[in-house]
Amino acid sequence: MHPHKAVALGIGLMLLGVLIPLLNILRVLDASFALSFLAYGASSAGLILGLMGAAALARRHHD
Repeated sequence: MHPHKAVALGIGLMLLGVLIPLLNILRVLDASFALSFLAYGASSAGLILGLMGAAALARRHHD
């Protein structure tokens, strides 16, 4: 995967990880264990993917 796409996907997943709990608090979505776990997983995966993409960009820029 291209590093720019990895960073963009990571940002998108992290935003999803923030929006799901926000929509739970605003009572737009019903709070459930599955949604909370999905939000946590999306946020964690987004962080890891974004860091990997940023590291790949930094390594490519350094060489």
